Formats: sequence, C-alpha cells, structure tokens
Amino acid sequence: MSTLFQPYTLRDVTIPNRVWMPPMCQYSAAPEGPETGAPGDWHFAHYAARAAGGTGLIVMEATAVSPEGRISPYDLGIWNDTQVEAFRRITRFLVSQGTVPAVQLAHAGRKASTERPWKGGAPVGPDAHGWRPVAPSAVAFDERHPVPDELSVDRIREIVGEFRAAARRALAAGFEIAEVHGAHGYLINEFLSPHSNHRTDAYGGSYENRTRFALEVVDAVREEWPDDKPLFFRISATDWLEESGWTPDDTVRFASELHAHGIDLLDVSTGGNASGVRIPTGPGYQVPFAARVRAETSMPVAAVGLITDAEQAEKIVANGEADAVLLGRELLRNPSWARHAARELGGEVHVPDQYHRSV
Repeated sequence: MSTLFQPYTLRDVTIPNRVWMPPMCQYSAAPEGPETGAPGDWHFAHYAARAAGGTGLIVMEATAVSPEGRISPYDLGIWNDTQVEAFRRITRFLVSQGTVPAVQLAHAGRKASTERPWKGGAPVGPDAHGWRPVAPSAVAFDERHPVPDELSVDRIREIVGEFRAAARRALAAGFEIAEVHGAHGYLINEFLSPHSNHRTDAYGGSYENRTRFALEVVDAVREEWPDDKPLFFRISATDWLEESGWTPDDTVRFASELHAHGIDLLDVSTGGNASGVRIPTGPGYQVPFAARVRAETSMPVAAVGLITDAEQAEKIVANGEADAVLLGRELLRNPSWARHAARELGGEVHVPDQYHRSV
C-alpha cells in the first residue's frame, strides 16, 4: 500500500490516511445577528464535499475564540452555543464519511477586522461591522492597518480563558482534534516574534517571555481537551526576515517545548507576520521546515505549501520529511483529490455508497 494512504494514529484517534485539508477561511458566516460566526449551508457543502472525496482529516478554518478574534466580520467563531450546534451538523457528516473533524482555534490579533479578500481585504471600522484590533504591542501590521491597542496583562489572561472555553465548546461540537493557531501573523505569532512583540514585561523581550502566552494558551486548551484526543499547533517556522524575526532555529527549540506541554503534532507553515517580505515559493517550498523539526525533535509534523500531485505527496511522507501532507488550494480545485491520488498510487480511500459506480 502507498505510504500516503496508510492510517495514522495519535493518542486514541486514527486518521485513515495522510491526505489532510488545512484551515482555509471561507469568509462566509453572518457578520451580525443571532447566527454571527456560525457555519451555514456554504460551510456544510464545502467540507462535506472534501470528506466525500476521501480526505482523511479536515481542519476547519480559523475559528475565533471571541468576536474580536475574527480576521473578518464574516469569519467563523466558537464563543457561544448557537455556533456549537451549527458545527455539529458538519462534524456528524464528516464522521459518517470516515473523515476526522478538526478545528483551528484562533485569534487574529492586529490583523483582525478586515474586509473579505475578494472585496480588497482592507481594514474595516464599525460602519462595516468592524472593531479595533488588539496586539501584544501598539505596532500596526502595515501602513494600511490601524495601530492596535496593546493588551494589558489582565486582558491577556482573559484571552487565555477564551481559548479554554473555545476548546470546551469544540469538544461539545463533535471535533476529534483541536489545533491552536500560532502562525501567519495572528495573535500568538505576534507574541512569539520580536518583529511584532516590543513588550518589556513578562510577555516580551526574551525568548522565554515571548513564548509565555503561547504556552499558557496550549496549557489551557490541553487541560480542557481529553487525554485521548490529539492537540495540534500551527506555526510559522520563519518570518522570512534576515534579522529581528522568528527563525527556524526558534521553531525547532519551541517544538520540543510544545511537545512537553501536550502538543501531539506541529503543523508547519511560514510567514504572515511581516509585510513586504520576499518568500521564495515553489513546489513544496515549506516542506524543509517541517522536515527539520521532524529530524531534530520527537515531534510529529505535517507539511504544507504547494503540494499538488500524488507522487510529490507520496515522496514527502515516504521519505520521512513529514507524517502527513496538507493540501490547500489543490483541495479547493479538486474535492476528490484523495480518491484520484489513491487510484494513481494503488491506495484505498472511503467511497460513499452513492458513488460506487465511479470506482
């Protein structure tokens, strides 16, 4: 059997294959009213199609732990019970197809309160359902973004509590895996990087201080998340800055600490915390960062970044560069990518009875 289509077990959860879907925001939730932040018909159809297509694990898009934690007013959230019930509809269907449902718990920090990408993605104010963003330091992401409010220590502690409550609700919503979003220039990443964290208190300055908030969040979520269920952490392995940023060396060091705090797998991406940087993209361009973490620590990893064809994905897993691959844009293009890849590689995936004539 193809390595890509072998099951993978973390704690007591077995994922049927190594073809996974990463979080990709749909910006399609209601921005106001009783259904604010709750998934709707679009989300159900979107995720259900990838599950029916054989994807082993689906990580739900960035799901905010509070209203101010959304990237846009149209993002998903999990801060109330109405949202929990709406998520249950999706998780039930994913499980029925043999797909493991996961959720990414997130806070957008200084990159919050923006318009949808197809509307330009610019920051929005109260007249467009927006709000004032918060961050570790009063430093704007770029010239388009407003200067955020610097978080007080009391507010930092409240946000840790919001992550804790979100984990509790995620469990009630039927998710089998939770992922803490520490990448792409959002709040946790902002604390980690000296590029965005200019604090002089216990949450800034030294590496130990800059990682404090992330570890407090992980500890809070892990305390709520059952021992038999895995917890992931998504990280930007580098800011792509020559100086004054988070580095691959920091990532390797932090991976070991995260593992000690109960993280079961590191979802390795890059960038997003500094505007205007040049990123040398190409097929599998982020895989070496995941491979280094896997080689130098005991932490399992998932790789992402322009992974598009079956043979490429198979080699990444078979060669030990990663334990699984996350396909983003390719799964947007082809919801049944896993089924087609299995046919090409001689693997097997679940096929719905209704599609049996296509086998």
